This record gives sequence, structure tokens and C-alpha cells, in this order.
Amino acid sequence: MKKEELLAKLKTIVKPYIQDEEAYTKLSEETDFINDLKINSANLVDVILDVEDEFDIRIENDDMEKMVSVKAAMAIVNEKLAAK
Repeated sequence: MKKEELLAKLKTIVKPYIQDEEAYTKLSEETDFINDLKINSANLVDVILDVEDEFDIRIENDDMEKMVSVKAAMAIVNEKLAAK
């Protein structure tokens, strides 16, 4: 999947959970879900579940712990898609 396409899908997925609209408009690979978008840990779990549904993948607990930024999420999604 192209980087831009994946970034666009992730942006759509996190939209309902963000607390910082300005940071959302500047979302990039360097965006941190917790520090930048102010997504709390409970909602971060929802984001991960939505990512699993959107891409039809299973994200293990080890990967969930790493999935705190857009860049990490993209890497994990690409890794899981490649393994399918």
C-alpha cells in the first residue's frame, strides 16, 4: 500500500478520537497519538481495533505497545499486510 494512501486511512481512523484539532490538521508520520493528538490510552485501544478492522489484520500485544505514533502504526500495518 502506498504511504499516502495508508496515511489517509489512518487519519480517517483517528479522527473520532482526537482532542487537538490543530495537531490533527498537521498530521504526518511524525505525529504522536498521545502527545500530539491527545488521544487517551482507552481510545488508543479503539484506534488499534479500528485499524485491525480496516486492514483485516491482527495486531498482537507487543505491537500494540509500540503503536503510539503514526510512523509506528504505518510500519506495523505494512508488516502485517506483507505477512498475509
